[in-house]
Amino acid sequence: MSEAEREATVLDVKGLQTVFFTNSGLFRAVDDVSFTVRRGETLAIVGESGCGKSVTALSIMRLVPNPPGKIVGGAIVLEGTDLLGLDEDKMREVRGNRISMIFQEPMTSLNPVMRIGDQITEAVHLHRTMTHKAAWDQAVEMLRLVRIPEPERRAREYPHQLSGGMRQRAMIAMALACRPALLIADEPTTALDVTIQAQILALVLELQQELGMGLILITHDLGVVAQTAQRVIVMYAGKKVEEANVEDLFSNPRHPYTRGLMASIPAVPSLGGNADVRLVEIPGMVPSLTRLPKGCAFAPRCGLAIARCREEYPPLESVAADHLAACWRAAEIASAS
Repeated sequence: MSEAEREATVLDVKGLQTVFFTNSGLFRAVDDVSFTVRRGETLAIVGESGCGKSVTALSIMRLVPNPPGKIVGGAIVLEGTDLLGLDEDKMREVRGNRISMIFQEPMTSLNPVMRIGDQITEAVHLHRTMTHKAAWDQAVEMLRLVRIPEPERRAREYPHQLSGGMRQRAMIAMALACRPALLIADEPTTALDVTIQAQILALVLELQQELGMGLILITHDLGVVAQTAQRVIVMYAGKKVEEANVEDLFSNPRHPYTRGLMASIPAVPSLGGNADVRLVEIPGMVPSLTRLPKGCAFAPRCGLAIARCREEYPPLESVAADHLAACWRAAEIASAS
């Protein structure tokens, strides 16, 4: 990494390993995952449920429930500070201040018995020294920034008095109240209807550019990725199996799992076309992380698997400029595209 790249890097995750100790065995939720996020960049993390996306985010925030979970290896460096080396008091100073997170369901994240404005001012008071009036004024300003109409009135209301879209905007206002260097958005539009989803995503991207922060977008929606991200990480069974910029990933995916995800995207039938075309599905199920198969974890579901795939796990290697894939047949896949 050059000096200029190092200065532009907000987050540098190296060899992250997060496990859960369960009655059925050791559960490797995140297994040797590395990536960087630069200022003003959107990095998308995609994959099926259970692939390790959300646990990666919780690990960065140091919010993995312990027990049964524990970060057992790697480094998480935020603007030169290794978060894994901080005690909990120091981490509280970072969380919500230099790094913030938006969760997918605002009604479980907002306190139902506190006014929206009070919840934002509480976040501000944790990290800034200011009077209550100044903090309240900042809370109202944040609600205005996220395009909530009549912010002075809405600040005095409770979560149940706001629509789903407004609650999500309030969550964004709270997350950005201290102008963090990094924002993690974990499925931020899942509980919203399609129209509101588009508004929320556009708002997050607009605020990201305005504040110059790095953004990690965790999603299963490849359409959202195509619209919003510059780089993409594909995860499967706790591991990173592919990483590339958005254009390369969509035009020439090199891992069979990524190709399967792409093929399962519904297409709008053309005028006069066949509307009864079946979606392509990836056969089988994601394996249990306590009983992973030998070799590549995707091999039992992969139509391109060979004997080597079932014996040896492929290394994550460069298959093109700024394009990594963990597949023994990545070169063949590229030539066949």
